[in-house]
Amino acid sequence: MCSAKATTLQLDIASNLHKWRTFLAIAELGSLTRAALFLDSNQSLLSRQLNALERDCGARLFNRTGRGVTLSDVGERIFPHVKNLLADAEQLEVEIRGEAREPAGRVTVGSLPSISGPIVGRLFQQIRAQFPGIHLKILEGSSGQVEEWLADARVDIAILYRYSHAVPEQEQALASVESFLIGPAGDALTSAPEVAFSALHDLPFILPSAPNGLRTTLDALARQEHMNLVPVIEADSLPLMRSLVAQERLYTVLPIHAVWSEVQDGSLSAARIVDPPLQRIVSMVFARNKGPGRAASAVARQIAQIVDEQARAGMWRSTLQT
Repeated sequence: MCSAKATTLQLDIASNLHKWRTFLAIAELGSLTRAALFLDSNQSLLSRQLNALERDCGARLFNRTGRGVTLSDVGERIFPHVKNLLADAEQLEVEIRGEAREPAGRVTVGSLPSISGPIVGRLFQQIRAQFPGIHLKILEGSSGQVEEWLADARVDIAILYRYSHAVPEQEQALASVESFLIGPAGDALTSAPEVAFSALHDLPFILPSAPNGLRTTLDALARQEHMNLVPVIEADSLPLMRSLVAQERLYTVLPIHAVWSEVQDGSLSAARIVDPPLQRIVSMVFARNKGPGRAASAVARQIAQIVDEQARAGMWRSTLQT
């Protein structure tokens, strides 16, 4: 009988998978800054880790350029091996932990303030009750910021407005939202159920600054209708917009869910914009560089359910297919 022998392995440089996770993120994103955001680290720490890894390898793994980094010849050769190594390690984790376990881990959601307001409270309650192993992180920002976080994979899920009749193939349309002219309490123009777009000419507006999806749409439509739609003040803060409309008797354009409580308590008034109407789609999308993990998928299902429930309450019109 042959004596049993252990498999002989020589591991030194390849023994620390965290170093190679950093290498992979930098290689795929082409930037230390983007990799730091993706890994929730900081650029100086990643730079030190990369320098240490290159010293261990005895070779330069990246070429530094003015626009980021590119793989060197050595980096190009080892990149597919590193990717396979990490994929195998991830699969091992799945096998060890078992697919039957409850989804767990941190899920980062990036959203516009006007959307997250009606959703986040309910989302936290439902996730805590059904998936206690999931930790939510919410980032709020302008549409441009959320798009940047999505591109950099700083968020797992983004919730955005799309100002078209359809969303890109990789996105899920959650709701269709109409735009309202928002005015102070008792305002004659916004006390009516509807207001024609032409009535917005020369009103004292507070609007978000460009680039912004709503602002771009409003400016384009105003040019088409030969109207003057120049804000007296620009602000990217939703609470500031609401307070200045009420206090300074200004106007703004928002979906009704962004001022739901204020309209209900009478501190603001709202009239639906018609002739033509201004509609937008609430869209949900996963970060392409990360992919929908089990925890992210669970959170996305809860978001879709909450949006559908709120549609039945009249906050927006659901576009979910049943």
